[in-house]
Amino acid sequence: MAIYSTSTAAFYDRSRMSMSSLRLQAESYQQQLSTGDRLERSSDDPVAASRLRTLSRTGRLSQIDAANADRAATDLTLADSTLSSIADVLARAQELAVQAGSSTMSDTNRAAIATEMEQIHQQLFSLANTRDATGHALFGGETAGDAYALNGAGTAVYIGTAAADELDVGEGQNVPRSVTGPDIFAFDDNGTPADAMAVVQQLAAALAGASADPAAAARDAAGSLSNAIENVTTSQTVVGARLAWIDFVQARQTDMGELRAAEENELGGIDIASTVINLQEALTALEASQASFTKLSSISLFNHIG
Repeated sequence: MAIYSTSTAAFYDRSRMSMSSLRLQAESYQQQLSTGDRLERSSDDPVAASRLRTLSRTGRLSQIDAANADRAATDLTLADSTLSSIADVLARAQELAVQAGSSTMSDTNRAAIATEMEQIHQQLFSLANTRDATGHALFGGETAGDAYALNGAGTAVYIGTAAADELDVGEGQNVPRSVTGPDIFAFDDNGTPADAMAVVQQLAAALAGASADPAAAARDAAGSLSNAIENVTTSQTVVGARLAWIDFVQARQTDMGELRAAEENELGGIDIASTVINLQEALTALEASQASFTKLSSISLFNHIG
């Protein structure tokens, strides 16, 4: 009787272990199908798990780089459109300067032009203090406030930093998100340092009566404004080149992201078709094992003694 009891216990233990193993296999395949992950724990494949952790960290850092690239693109696009507006305003100022420089222009007409010039100065001052998406000065470098302020004489004075703020877009690459005010408004006027807003302000004063020869002052200003517009165009070229670079960086970030995703899928992903087949095999084996156990466990030795 002891031998019979031991054999029966062993039979139950083996059956229990077999069905438990099959059940765990089936649950593992079901888990893989629901998550898409081949590895449930690092011990399943330590080398692959280590590489997946590295790829995950790289992916998180790349998200920061992508956000910086997006911000740089947004700020540079805003800078480009603002520079276009500045160029248009300066072109209008130059047009008015040419008109005011005509000998047929009356003092009354020049006074009217002076009024518009004052408005143009205000427009330029407002554009110079354009804010970015975060509320910081777009052309103020790294300063958080305005890029320009008016002194006691009403002259626009740059109060930002010397260099534009740079953003890290990954792989050791930094890109300035804009240009500074002096890059836009400060220019070389035939060998003499000049400022576009100051030229407009001084012309407004000259046409309003501050100059003994307002027509000559207007003609001089027209030439200076031509140089100022050319300087703005140069800034637009710089911004355009940076935007092109950002496009390249973003395309590379997309490519690298796709490569990471492919490697992650290869290391830790599953082949859905194979996993479904494996699951079906495990379930079939489990069902057969359960049926066999039920049948065998119902057989008694006494049924064969007679």
